[in-house]
Amino acid sequence: MRRNLWRNFDFYLFGAVVFMCIFGIIMIQSAIAGNAELLDSPRRQAIFVAGGIVLVIIMAAIDYHLWASLAKFIYAFAFVALFGIFVYGEARFGSARWIDTGLILIQPSEIVKILMIMVLAEHFDRTKDEKRDFRWIGRSFILTLGVVVWILLQPNLSTSIVIFVIWFAMLWVSGLPAKYLAILGVVALLLIAVMFPFLEDYQQARILNFIFPNPEASYGEEYNIQQSKIAIGSGGWFGEGYAQGTQVQLRFMKVRHTDFIFSVVGEEFGFVGTMAVIGLMAFIILRCLRIAQTASDNYGSLLAFGYAAMLFFQTAVNIGVNLNLVPVSGLPFPFLSYGGSSLISTIMGIGLVESVALRKKTIQ
Repeated sequence: MRRNLWRNFDFYLFGAVVFMCIFGIIMIQSAIAGNAELLDSPRRQAIFVAGGIVLVIIMAAIDYHLWASLAKFIYAFAFVALFGIFVYGEARFGSARWIDTGLILIQPSEIVKILMIMVLAEHFDRTKDEKRDFRWIGRSFILTLGVVVWILLQPNLSTSIVIFVIWFAMLWVSGLPAKYLAILGVVALLLIAVMFPFLEDYQQARILNFIFPNPEASYGEEYNIQQSKIAIGSGGWFGEGYAQGTQVQLRFMKVRHTDFIFSVVGEEFGFVGTMAVIGLMAFIILRCLRIAQTASDNYGSLLAFGYAAMLFFQTAVNIGVNLNLVPVSGLPFPFLSYGGSSLISTIMGIGLVESVALRKKTIQ
């Protein structure tokens, strides 16, 4: 029975994720450009990748229905963790988002993204027979807001937006009537307008600099975006070669091993390299959607779909930031950017999706 169960394991999805993670380590090695403070980053990322692979197997082996039965406890844990980071978290880069364990820094909000997929999947599955009205929408919104508010207070706007996108995607796939789309869109715009004055100065600056760019600026908020565009543009069709990109190796571009690693790929491997990375991410997302379609029940389908929506949004936004199509957000490129909490959270989601794949009704 168990041997037959593992025959459903999606090795294509797993292999693509492992390849992307290994490629990420290789790109981080180039991106640090000999910076003494970052020399340990590739080794640390490799450790996180190894731990993540083990975590995938563990998460896949656990029947995903267990998380539905523990949804209330998972939500309570997420709430307490975020409240704790708000009170005791270590402030870094202008935000209190981290817990310093002495060995590693943990960013609870990254893990909470996966936890909220579990919680919202259980909620929408439990209410699948209810009338699709404002009460149905409002209950799921309040459930989401209960954890997002603590992330906003860190402040961490980008992760808050990701969780709201997950909520909306799962709301939509659960049968949101089309007549409510326009209403929710208007409400979202009004909330953005109302919340803007309460954002942190650096958050307001990112948005304003995107809307009203200064083409003559050579420093400040717009500096890294300019360097990113130069790096991608200089890559041409096939790139300047691994560890040969001038913008990266001469360290003109900042945070190049995290938020702007896509620009590193663009400079070193060109248009062909970036399209290969985008293609591989598209393959991973489509495999998750396929698993959502073949899931044995609605709860499993919602888990896989919610995770695919998260991957798609984070990938699209990160690429958009690197190309100056959207304001700087701080969202990492899934599997590719440096960051232990982000990587473990994203890989944990793959294990969750694999658990759904293992328990589908038929072998495809």
